[in-house]
Amino acid sequence: MIKSELITKLAEENPHLTQRDIERVVGVILERMIQALEDGGRVELRGFGALSVRSREARAGRNPRTGETVDVQAKHVPFFKSGKELRERLNADDE
Repeated sequence: MIKSELITKLAEENPHLTQRDIERVVGVILERMIQALEDGGRVELRGFGALSVRSREARAGRNPRTGETVDVQAKHVPFFKSGKELRERLNADDE
C-alpha cells in the first residue's frame, strides 16, 4: 500500500471528511514521526511496531560491478521492529 492508497481508503471509510483533510492528517502524522526519529527518539505504535534509528559504522564496501573497494561513510538508518499483534496476525494463516 502506498500513501495515496491509504488516503483513498481512509476517504472511503470516512465520507464526512474531505480527501484534502485526510491528506493533511496523514501528512502531519508522518511528519511528526520523522521529526521524532530525527530528534533521536522512537516511534511506537502498539500492536503494529516500533521505529527507531540505528547507527552504522563507516566501513569498506565493494562495488558489485567492478569488485573495487569503496569507502562507505557512517550513517543513521531507520529500523523497524514489528509488534507482537502484527507478527501473530501475519502468522495466523500458518496454523
